[in-house]
Amino acid sequence: MMSLHRLTLAGLLAAALAPALAQGAEPILTIQQGAESRELTLAEIERSEAARVTMRHFEGPEGTFDGVWLEDFLADQGLDEAGRLRFIAIDDYTTFLTPHDRQERDYMLATRLDGEPLRPDQLGPLMLVVPADAEAVLEGEAPMSQWIWAIREIQAR
Repeated sequence: MMSLHRLTLAGLLAAALAPALAQGAEPILTIQQGAESRELTLAEIERSEAARVTMRHFEGPEGTFDGVWLEDFLADQGLDEAGRLRFIAIDDYTTFLTPHDRQERDYMLATRLDGEPLRPDQLGPLMLVVPADAEAVLEGEAPMSQWIWAIREIQAR
């Protein structure tokens, strides 16, 4: 049995959030569009068309990632006409996508690893990945600059 003093902050967060995340009941993403803001749960995000890929993320997590195709998710949220999307991580790291970026690659908003909601220690609760580029990114042949994890907010302009 693991003693409490040996748990990391990420482990404590994962343990505390696991039941709510598994049920998809707690908000995990904020959508900001102009002056309007709304929060989405895992279940609400996963209503978009499902996506699945088996890969290794360059930061470590490996297995079968489930989620939604970004374009389908954006359409379902009324964001598909946005001129620019800003993805913001829990640590405030930011990346931007333009409509041109989204036409060049199929982005996946990953929500699960091996069937379970992505935990903070797995770079969750949400990741933006480009499945077709996974091997090239690992080999250093493709940029990783638009891959982002621990996403907390998407701003549309």
